[in-house]
Amino acid sequence: MNEFPRVRVAGPPRDRGRRYGEATRDRVRLSVDAYRDVFAAYAGWEWAKVTEEALRYVEPVRAFGERYLDEMRGLAEGAGVAFEDVLAINTRTEIMFAAKARAAEHGGRAPGECTSFAVLPEASADGHTLIGQNWDWLLHSFDTCVVLEVEQDEGPDFVTVVEAGLLAKTGMNSSGIGLCANALVSDSDRGVPGIPFHLLLRGILDAENLSDALTVLQSGYRSSSANYLVAHRDGIAVDVEGAPGDFARLFLLFPEGGLVTHTNHFLSPSYDGKDVSLWVMPDSPFRLERIRAAVAAAGPSVSIQTFQAALTDHANYPSGVCCHPDARMAPHDQGATVASILMDLDARRMWVADGQPCTHPYRVLDYAEFLAKPSPVRPAAAISAHRVPA
Repeated sequence: MNEFPRVRVAGPPRDRGRRYGEATRDRVRLSVDAYRDVFAAYAGWEWAKVTEEALRYVEPVRAFGERYLDEMRGLAEGAGVAFEDVLAINTRTEIMFAAKARAAEHGGRAPGECTSFAVLPEASADGHTLIGQNWDWLLHSFDTCVVLEVEQDEGPDFVTVVEAGLLAKTGMNSSGIGLCANALVSDSDRGVPGIPFHLLLRGILDAENLSDALTVLQSGYRSSSANYLVAHRDGIAVDVEGAPGDFARLFLLFPEGGLVTHTNHFLSPSYDGKDVSLWVMPDSPFRLERIRAAVAAAGPSVSIQTFQAALTDHANYPSGVCCHPDARMAPHDQGATVASILMDLDARRMWVADGQPCTHPYRVLDYAEFLAKPSPVRPAAAISAHRVPA
């Protein structure tokens, strides 16, 4: 398997999107073609119905940020596809998982999606803030992922490992934010139009600090359930579980002993809905226990190497932390660990395994220079909370 290509874009939103689309044209088209088949399997919809459904999200996205629509329009122009095609893949979570939730009693499974962690300075070997995850998804994504590097005037610069055509996924920004995410499914996932999951991820990568990130999640009606693990190089982190709805349907979890881990089911004792995640992703609790056990075995000082080892774990194969295709499942339901991403927010460094980490070595991407843009909300010297002068 080849390395995911690195794509760097700059300029106003539409120009940026166009350059992104031009640089990833083949991968965007592959994404659109693959999701054409996926939506047919998950929702039973022809592509015309999918794009019609996607267009229902235009106004919620416009209210969330017009520039994101501009970026998607530019992306479509650059890739030579229709705007509604790009919008459809950016709303794939809402269409796919709502379909699964609506038909939960009829069988089938969704591919597991992600084992994530964050480590605060008091628990890390070098006193840095670390965050990362295995991202498990459908098999076509091996051929559609890119490492997208974005320079923008209207917010922090950022880097994200993402499917070509989507605006954001796992990543970090120049203001010190690190972001991982996990799919969740609840009985309230019904495909009601709102702010799509992947647009919220992009909004978080435009945040300056954790309260900004939480404001993003509270900024309107969220259309789907999801988990957002957000850390900052100040040495703080929060895990936010969300069900469809407004601010009242967010459930916050904080690190214990400087550590927080999450997979694909609700953990908050305050969550009061039906957790469909455990039905569609029954491997989730086992992955959670395995990653927690690996961290506990590392003792008081956790390092990047701790997680490089932990994220190759195959217990409960093929649905382990390092996930492999299950041949018993229908082709459109088969998933695997598509990428493993680790981030040191202090060093502004990323480790990426371009595929399952058991067979794909991590490459180191140094963004100390690219992500050096100062945050407008803090003094230049205030790089980390434990180094800010009183």
